[in-house]
Amino acid sequence: MRKLLTFTPALAVLLAGLIALLLGPELVHRMNSAQQAASVQLVRQSAADDDILERLDRATRNLAKIVEPTVVHIDVMDAPSGRRILGMSSGSGWIFDTQGNIVTNHHVVNGSTDLSVQFADGRRQTARLIGSDPYTDVAVIRVTDASGLLPAVRSSGERPEKGQRVYAFGSPFGYKFSMTEGIISGLGRTARPGIDLQFSNFIQHDAAMNPGNSGGPLVDIHGRIVGMNVAIATARDSQGSNSPEDTGQSAGVSFAIPLATIESVARQLIDSGKVQRGFLGISFRSGGDEFTKDGVYQGRGVRVGSVETGFPAEKAGMKSGDIITHIDGTRVADGDVLRATISSTAPGTPLHLKVWRDSQEVDLELTLGQMPESVLDRPRLEMLANLRQALGVTLMEDKGIVTVEEVIAESPAAKF
Repeated sequence: MRKLLTFTPALAVLLAGLIALLLGPELVHRMNSAQQAASVQLVRQSAADDDILERLDRATRNLAKIVEPTVVHIDVMDAPSGRRILGMSSGSGWIFDTQGNIVTNHHVVNGSTDLSVQFADGRRQTARLIGSDPYTDVAVIRVTDASGLLPAVRSSGERPEKGQRVYAFGSPFGYKFSMTEGIISGLGRTARPGIDLQFSNFIQHDAAMNPGNSGGPLVDIHGRIVGMNVAIATARDSQGSNSPEDTGQSAGVSFAIPLATIESVARQLIDSGKVQRGFLGISFRSGGDEFTKDGVYQGRGVRVGSVETGFPAEKAGMKSGDIITHIDGTRVADGDVLRATISSTAPGTPLHLKVWRDSQEVDLELTLGQMPESVLDRPRLEMLANLRQALGVTLMEDKGIVTVEEVIAESPAAKF
């Protein structure tokens, strides 16, 4: 009897241990499950009380409703049959005013006079070309009936900023009135090889774009136009392309013409069918130059080469060797951006410039002059001269068509 009493506590402990070993994992699992369920329920209640995502979603839907009625799809048509020309360009555009003027890219309409415009509500109208500027890739067309048109709202006078959320509208691969979202990735981007523009000052953004988006609007969170889509850097072509025949796809690097350029060019095309460009009267390189003070980096700007007598820069006191850093408060770090900024500003516009001279900042006030036609011809003439020298041929140009008149003996061209 005494031995039985001695082993009873030990047996009880052993039995309890076996029960805990068998039932413990299940109890722990049940406890964890109950705790997780309580946590999820708490988060669900918090999500139900917080409508921030719902408000963001509603805001994006409303933005689509605001912008879509101002966007159009454009087809180049065959005049006799009224059918879309196979292989010809199509793209997008947006309503500029209540007079029926629609803004798009020059490379979309490509000089055609027979155009078909489709609105978001399904209506179609014919349109005619009012004016087109190949140097900035901006064109204006006009529909025959302007009744009921809703012009796009523009963010005139406001500068776009890096990191700003933007939305691109257009007809990628023919999917009309599409909308994509992104942010502004960079400003002051210049045209690369393959983009035949003499004046470019692009907004870079990452809203998805593909062939067919050209000419469509780029808008801010309020649905206001900040730019017009013009080109993409594709997965196939990292240099970028604005060709309507391009078969590359979006790689997250898209470009848009800033609104300031569009408004200046479009208004002139509507008023007179041609564009007058601002002019400083200086020479400079395409790139930029760093400037320092006592060996310490101060910034980057555009170094002035020569200053032409009698033009605005010389009248304002600009000197050879000055480095232009700002135009009306906007930083200028590249010659191509400087060229685009000045050329897209109307002659007669007063400007405030900052230049770096003798290790200090100097303010200059001037009024823009008008760019002579000969300046626009310089790149083309330089290209022809380089071709003549490189190939050893005599070239003749007539109405934009270049023909070979003579091949010089023993020249590189003669070997072919």
